[in-house]
Amino acid sequence: MDILKISLEWAKDEIFSARFFILFGLLFICASFGFWQLGKQELAKAFIYPLLVCGSLLMIIGVGLNYSNYSRLNSFGSAFDANANEFITVEIERVQKTIEEFELIVFKVIPGIIVLCTLFFIFLDQSLYKAISVSIIAMMVVIILVDTHSYMRLKDYKTQLLSYQAQLPK
Repeated sequence: MDILKISLEWAKDEIFSARFFILFGLLFICASFGFWQLGKQELAKAFIYPLLVCGSLLMIIGVGLNYSNYSRLNSFGSAFDANANEFITVEIERVQKTIEEFELIVFKVIPGIIVLCTLFFIFLDQSLYKAISVSIIAMMVVIILVDTHSYMRLKDYKTQLLSYQAQLPK
């Protein structure tokens, strides 16, 4: 088992996942443009800015994750060559911290935001509030979909790191 190869593959997979945020961000921005050009009713026009903001946020998330994982991809080789044991230890700590953040944010906070936006949608009658609620719900669903896959891949990566660490001489 070559842990450096596994780490590099994990980082490449994360870069691929980050591009889904960019793709969905572009789709949201295109939808915003579509509502701007074709929207005739008040509700359709209300979606222009919320979709634009949510699309921009998804693009920012995607670009940030793409950049951070690309930087990590380039640093894995030198960090592993310098000290394999330290590389494994640092990676396990980083992965564990990230898993805990996923469990809090993706699986607790984001569903709470979705519930709150659903309540806003139900109880507020203005078109703008309904558009904001639907846009945020759609953005949160995209985040949950992409991050759930990343979370499962991260847990598998941690298992492989722990397995490799157990095989190292102490």
